[in-house]
Amino acid sequence: MTIVLFTQVFGQEKTLLDDGEVSHGGYGGPVIKFSQVNDKFSVFFGGRGGWIINHTFVIGGAGYGLVNSIDGNETIFGSTRHLDFGYGGLELGYINNSDDLIHFSVYTLIGGGSVRSRIDDDLFPDYDDNHNRFFVLEPSVNVVLNLTTFMRVAVVGSYRYVNIDDAQNLTASDLSGPSVGLTLKFGKF
Repeated sequence: MTIVLFTQVFGQEKTLLDDGEVSHGGYGGPVIKFSQVNDKFSVFFGGRGGWIINHTFVIGGAGYGLVNSIDGNETIFGSTRHLDFGYGGLELGYINNSDDLIHFSVYTLIGGGSVRSRIDDDLFPDYDDNHNRFFVLEPSVNVVLNLTTFMRVAVVGSYRYVNIDDAQNLTASDLSGPSVGLTLKFGKF
């Protein structure tokens, strides 16, 4: 009698994984981000995808590359060096109330990337420096709109933390910075 009364008053214990059925889904899609690299406006394009567990937790990955031309901090033989910059990694996320028309999610990307400078010059067509690799951590907040049952659009705000020793006259703060962007997600949510 005491156990029955306790269960009726306080309800069933809620757990992440219980005896009930676990739902699975997944998504993938393109991302465009606007940021700053080396104190200059920059555009990144990439993609992200993930496995969704119980409409709430995400395990996935993402990758981004710089698509516009950004000048480096040095010249060689009178020619300006341009940056190639990309990063990606494992992405872990939490989705809050995914069935609501508008909801939010938070993600953290943990991974790495590389940066190099190159010269766009007819005299030195093949000249470039070695790639400098780095660790990256990028937490983000997403405001998501459910367009259809299989498509979502999200406005993304994030901050890219880059850990790199000075490379090609660039510091970690030259490569770190806030981003705002837009992503489309296609899948089973």
